[in-house]
Amino acid sequence: MQRFAGRIILLWGWRRALVAFAAGALAVLAQAPYDFFAVCFVSFPVLVWLLDGATGEASDGWLRRLRPAFATGWWFGFGYFLAGLWWIGQALLVEADTFAWALPFAVVGIPFALAFFYGFATVVARLFWSSDIGRIAALAFGFGLAEWLRDFLFTGFPWNAVGYAAMPVPLLMQSVSVTGMIGMNALAVFVFSLPALIAARRHLKLGLALFVILVAAHVGFGYVRLAAPVESSRAIDVRIVQPAVDLSEKWDASVRDRIFATLLGISGKAPEQGHAKPQLILWPETSVPFLFTERPDALTALGDMLADGQMLIAGVVREEGGSANAGSRYYNSVVAINDKGEIVDAVDKVHLVPFGEYLPFADLFERLGIGQLVAGPMNFAAGNERHPIGVPGGLRAAPFICYEVIFPDLVAADAVSADLIVNVTNDAWFGDTPGPYQHFRQAQIRAAENGMPLLRAANNGISAVVDSRGRIVDALAVDARGAIDAHVPVSGRSLLSAEQRRINGLLIMLLFALIAFTLNVRQRLRVN
Repeated sequence: MQRFAGRIILLWGWRRALVAFAAGALAVLAQAPYDFFAVCFVSFPVLVWLLDGATGEASDGWLRRLRPAFATGWWFGFGYFLAGLWWIGQALLVEADTFAWALPFAVVGIPFALAFFYGFATVVARLFWSSDIGRIAALAFGFGLAEWLRDFLFTGFPWNAVGYAAMPVPLLMQSVSVTGMIGMNALAVFVFSLPALIAARRHLKLGLALFVILVAAHVGFGYVRLAAPVESSRAIDVRIVQPAVDLSEKWDASVRDRIFATLLGISGKAPEQGHAKPQLILWPETSVPFLFTERPDALTALGDMLADGQMLIAGVVREEGGSANAGSRYYNSVVAINDKGEIVDAVDKVHLVPFGEYLPFADLFERLGIGQLVAGPMNFAAGNERHPIGVPGGLRAAPFICYEVIFPDLVAADAVSADLIVNVTNDAWFGDTPGPYQHFRQAQIRAAENGMPLLRAANNGISAVVDSRGRIVDALAVDARGAIDAHVPVSGRSLLSAEQRRINGLLIMLLFALIAFTLNVRQRLRVN
């Protein structure tokens, strides 16, 4: 192992970049749908050894001396994000004649930009580098900080955060209810990187002890939490509809009535054996293939379909305005419709997808001839606020549209006064690629993190009911058409408040920073 590590440390130039790229790409196998987390015990030690050799010339300024560390982290990140996000290009092939030109931007450009976060992580780590376990703590701090920034900088895109690799099954998801994603990201990198100590053997016994303690705590806490009964005094019977509509037909006027009839047919069928009539029916994102303002008869049909006391929550495009002095504004929304066919509540999507649902710096890009990169009926305006929707049984559901559910702080803040998390999405853009599986995994972990059941309706999969511990109660696969009927107990709240989880995560991250700084200073003093 020492010989292997030594060869990696001495790599330079394109060979160093290639190994860093390969290590990052390999780490994606730890994410859904592969869930082979053991691969991170190779990728991150290789990154540690690469950073051991990422030193500049002594005569260079401190910024130039950090360039090798940044390049190493950037190539690691580029491999990680390219291998993990290539499926984004699938959305551009839905209307290839119009959007194929943007494939390089989506498939290569997005990973290129996201890799700067991991370049930043390795620069931060290198500032506190040492020759012992301190460098493992430094890397954990650097990645923890980078993943935290990735949650909100430049509108935020915390997709496939490293911490998810440590949570492939519900047993291993429970710790996030204490540490939050901030702490989980830092802890995961620390544990994954510990095998790097085998090469030099300095602090090897300490590293082994910490490895056993942290893994045992992670697994043990999960076991105890899953074994404990979930107390629930209330419940709701739900039906989740997955229509599996072909995107090429989604906004085709000639087939809208057929799509709507399919939704009505699946929603109105008799309950599955052993299940009660659903109190709540859930349709996916933009499932209604027209504007209700143009088709008021559709609300009448929904009122006829819904039995007394039932409610439908449906993803729709909502129009507002359209006066003589101003054009219409369109919102990606969910609406609640009662058994009389009346819209009783609506929530608009707040966190829109850049280039997909709206065009940032629109004037500049339009002058360059660049428009939306994902086909859709129109540009959307962002909603101003999100609030829980009252559903049958006196419960409150917090709705999140599409990728809003991947933002831990956003979900925690807006679901604090709710009893259920609802996620509607249209992952059909990405076909049967890793994208829908990665999206579902992140939604699943929001349930365990916040201690709330998750109801998820996707146009083409993965639709599911997830309990308050992140366990899948029932699900429909990608490309399946049908419905899920489930009796969903509603428990209390999260184990800790979102604020306490955030504090715990920051304390974990700062603890790693303190360890790294202390051992770095001690090494400098010893050398001097």
